[in-house]
Amino acid sequence: MAATIKDVAKMANVAPSTVSRVIANSSRISEKTKERVREAMNELGYHPNFNARSLANKSTKTIGIIMPNSAKIAFQNPFFPEVIRGISMKAYQEGYGLYLSTGQTEDEILQEVKNMVYGGRVDGILLLYSRINDKIMPFLIEEGFPFVLIGRPYKIDEDRVTFVNNDNFKAAKTVTEYLLLLGHERIGFIGGHLDYVVTIDHMKGYEQALTNVNIPIREEFIVHHEEVKEGGQNAIIELMSLVNRPTALVVSDDIMTFGVLRMLADMGVQVPHDMSIVSFNNVMISELSSPPMSTVDIHIYDLGFEATDCLINKIHHPTSGERKIIIPHRFIKRQTCNKQEERV
Repeated sequence: MAATIKDVAKMANVAPSTVSRVIANSSRISEKTKERVREAMNELGYHPNFNARSLANKSTKTIGIIMPNSAKIAFQNPFFPEVIRGISMKAYQEGYGLYLSTGQTEDEILQEVKNMVYGGRVDGILLLYSRINDKIMPFLIEEGFPFVLIGRPYKIDEDRVTFVNNDNFKAAKTVTEYLLLLGHERIGFIGGHLDYVVTIDHMKGYEQALTNVNIPIREEFIVHHEEVKEGGQNAIIELMSLVNRPTALVVSDDIMTFGVLRMLADMGVQVPHDMSIVSFNNVMISELSSPPMSTVDIHIYDLGFEATDCLINKIHHPTSGERKIIIPHRFIKRQTCNKQEERV
């Protein structure tokens, strides 16, 4: 016969209500008592019926995670597994499960979000991206449903949205200034799709750095591709076909930079001797490129962890107000940059 909550309470010498609070990870219960109750649960093989608890508490103890496009495409970029690692850690600490979106198109994703909200499937939602003309954020705001954005809201009053982000404008401006200090003036920019706010912020930071030193913005030096690795390869073909090629590149994603490096190698262009490159994200394999990438560490894990912390706080304290958290970035100099005057 399966153990009951009363059996656990008897073994741990506590009231059944205390066992319920331990299961809910209540801060009102001491860690010592929690440990004793959990030991009793393990010994008796007791497993809480979270479905029954959800019906009673009107809580699912589940967080919805909304990916850009399909999970299949998103997971080709190590950014998303790493940000979900941060989300998972905080969710685990607080006793929450995760519900991952699987929609292939923007309309499918919106319908999935509506199903989550109207069907009571999740207590809150994490948006892992921000895009122009987004339909999901306005819907969640109108419904008053708890959500947190990883990124920056576009043309939505920031006081209406809790978000966790990097200062992507400043990061792009900084790495462009670094290339300028190395003597480069013909600096190209390779970015993702212009629908995404992070791409816009990167491009604006890049352009501001050039404007500050009176270097004209050359439209032919700015290339955008939605694909990750393939996009980097195609962008290089475009840029290297120019009569006056760039001598340095700002690339908005490490995986895209892998495509750039591969195509440059095929063309016999040596990095950093013939071309300097700076990138973003500092994914785990960026140090394994040849040569190792100079890149901006945006602390992806922390983005996920802090966003989940904010969301759970919103779920528990709906009237607490919106928050804006900026995760610091760090420029990591490796071996893909060189001084312009040192090139032959």
